[in-house]
Amino acid sequence: MNETILNKLKILADAAKYDVSCASSGNKRPNTGGLGNALAPGICHSFTDDGRCISLLKILMTNYCIYDCAYCVNRRSNDRPRATMTVQEVVDLTIGFYRRNYIEGLFLSSGIIKNADYTMERLMLVARKLRTEERYNGYIHLKAIPGASPELIKQAGLFADRLSVNIEIPTEQQLQLLAPEKDFPSVLQPMNQIRTGIQLYKEERKKYQHTQRFTPAGQSTQLIVGASPESDQQILSLASGLYDQQKLKRVYYSGYLPVNDYDKRLPALKIPPLVRENRLYQSDWLMRFYHFQADEILSPEQPFLDLEIDPKLAYAIRNLHLFPVDINRADYEMILRVPGIGVQSAKMIVDARRFRRLTSLHLKKIGVVMKRAQYFITCNELAAHSRDWDPFVLRSHIIHESQSKYRKAGDTQLSLFHFSKPAKITSQPSMLFKH
Repeated sequence: MNETILNKLKILADAAKYDVSCASSGNKRPNTGGLGNALAPGICHSFTDDGRCISLLKILMTNYCIYDCAYCVNRRSNDRPRATMTVQEVVDLTIGFYRRNYIEGLFLSSGIIKNADYTMERLMLVARKLRTEERYNGYIHLKAIPGASPELIKQAGLFADRLSVNIEIPTEQQLQLLAPEKDFPSVLQPMNQIRTGIQLYKEERKKYQHTQRFTPAGQSTQLIVGASPESDQQILSLASGLYDQQKLKRVYYSGYLPVNDYDKRLPALKIPPLVRENRLYQSDWLMRFYHFQADEILSPEQPFLDLEIDPKLAYAIRNLHLFPVDINRADYEMILRVPGIGVQSAKMIVDARRFRRLTSLHLKKIGVVMKRAQYFITCNELAAHSRDWDPFVLRSHIIHESQSKYRKAGDTQLSLFHFSKPAKITSQPSMLFKH
């Protein structure tokens, strides 16, 4: 690698770190005689479903951009080092890194240069060259550019494993304020096209075995958290709609990094809202795997997630009238809603109780976190007392128990709260860490 390419790589790899909308796809692209395969690869130092740690070359084709989005480090008004790679340079880098076992796939995005079609064509050509000329079968994730022509999106979907279209700002009003050159219709148009293409591929695959693949790993998007004043309830409602209507594989949440402090349209954050980001991911997990609806997790009356406890526990405390749950009689859906019981544990409980009544010892062996679940279940010899607790007192008690565990382990950083009085749940996330 010559010095020019190395300098470009440093600039463009650093510029790509703010896009988190890529991870293990679960896609399996077979090796048809060429180079590599795509056995559930993902992002750098990420773990796949089968436990492997794998890596991607995550890079922008260019960090030049014709847009001036307030939240973006690559906005045209920023004075920062710029670089652009040619199509062949990206292809050569990908193949060279793969042969040296540095990477297992490619995540390629780009700033918008000239126009959306010109940028999308360059991204598509990288994927096409890798597939047809280099016979590369590894994982490829491309960014679909809003405003690009449908034909270019279609071509990209034939060569890439996954496409993603980033919404970034959760509401049209705030998007117009922070990125006036963008709008929701231009973002949703490629999403709709990708969704339709995936559906057509699946239908044709049933009839014709050798139908050409179209985005077999699906599509994803990214929402920035904290750059605009939307509530968690608005963000989760949008994510739920995207899962239902666009059939997205993943919605990623990125805590806003204050990279453009001079822009007065942005909030004056000193640190990224990482705890809030984590709670949103937990809520997203509940919607995807625990059959929760967005309006069960949050409501207009309580629009922000509790930053001190996870959303599943918060749901249980708000709905103590639904508990305790009899482990030996309740249906699978209700067992899933018990804090401390995961998907696999719930399935094992339903299977095991066909042969005998379960006790707390059985639940521990299955993997249930009894320190959390004990307040919300009954079993053969265990009687729960959730109805005897006041919700605020129970919340404070569980937080105190959890932090006592860390204090015993010598971790004093988590001992931030005083529990002599029941803590009230506030609707403003910033207030929870005012101490």
